[in-house]
Amino acid sequence: MTDPAASASPPAPLPPARSSPVSRATLLAYVFLIVYASWFPFTGWHSNGLSPLTFLENTRMPRYWTGFDVGINVVGYIPLGALIVYSLFPRITGFFAVIVASLCGMLISGSMEAVQTYLPSRVSSNLDFYTNSAGCLIGSIIGALTARKLLDHSHLYRVRQRWFAQHASQGLVLLALWPLAQIYPQGYLFGLGQLLPILSDWASSLMGMEIDLAAYLRPDVILTVEQYWLSETIITACGMTGAVLTLLCLLRRAAPRATLMLILIAAALIVRSMASALLFSPENAFVWITPGAQGGFLIGLIMLGGLAFAPHVAQRRIAAATLLLSLVMVNTTPINPYFMSTLQGWVQGKFLNFNGAAQFLALLWPFMALWFLCLPSHRLNRQEDVQRQRREDHP
Repeated sequence: MTDPAASASPPAPLPPARSSPVSRATLLAYVFLIVYASWFPFTGWHSNGLSPLTFLENTRMPRYWTGFDVGINVVGYIPLGALIVYSLFPRITGFFAVIVASLCGMLISGSMEAVQTYLPSRVSSNLDFYTNSAGCLIGSIIGALTARKLLDHSHLYRVRQRWFAQHASQGLVLLALWPLAQIYPQGYLFGLGQLLPILSDWASSLMGMEIDLAAYLRPDVILTVEQYWLSETIITACGMTGAVLTLLCLLRRAAPRATLMLILIAAALIVRSMASALLFSPENAFVWITPGAQGGFLIGLIMLGGLAFAPHVAQRRIAAATLLLSLVMVNTTPINPYFMSTLQGWVQGKFLNFNGAAQFLALLWPFMALWFLCLPSHRLNRQEDVQRQRREDHP
């Protein structure tokens, strides 16, 4: 008689641990933000005769520093440490991942401080280096303790596989940056990508004369209040629709579309309100709620309700079209005078690094989204969806 236990098949081996493309893409974006924030505003480069490593040679602490500066430096590098550990997983884990991540964080922070020696508006500091390194160490420890739970076939991994397309990693990073792009003050709700004022300033400094590129596109245009509202309605509706459709074209059929849409929009509005309260004053937290923004928000919701279950190809094309229209409108519509008066209360001082990174996101996010919407990986997602549907129809 055969022993049932002996004839039983051995348990299936656990699938091998997988690396995380999302972590690596997020790490690249975060390092880019650190570089931008550390070297902003990128003007006045010159050598003052000091060694780039002067901040390390001087062992005394800076005379003027605040707890806020220390806290921001530590907190700002915690995600960097965690992301480096996540990016190393599963090749390097545990203690060795902490060591590698900490050394990388020290190298990045030291490079930022060294280059600041050549920027007149920035001051390299050993305190910044120490606090940044401490933040990276804390983040690397957190990453080492959570990497296996978050990345190695965890519940989060299963949700990612169930809800999102296979090649959605870059899109998820892009969408995570959209709420953060709302931090920088903008004249119109979701009105990202306002490049013409920046280009006008560069052209003016280069040519030695006042140049307004937007005026060449719309000479002698004076808008009425109603026209300002209409412009803001279009900008808000198109900006929100383009961002959310970018999310929708990454979702599988099993994903809770309405919930994810509302979470993304709510995150953007919460960040916008908190940034307005912090950069201006608490009473300006909801300064973005204007008649034009309200109208655009409602129109955007109606458009998204009708396009939520459209084919992914249609969603992607409409997302690109609405983002392009929003870019055209935000760069050709004069700045709202009411918003300009609100800017008078903007205190940038101790938020200089933060504002530099936020401005970078606000300027380039629509262009990064358009680049992503044109990637060939969407065809791979479509083919994978078709194969998945066939397997479900013919098990």
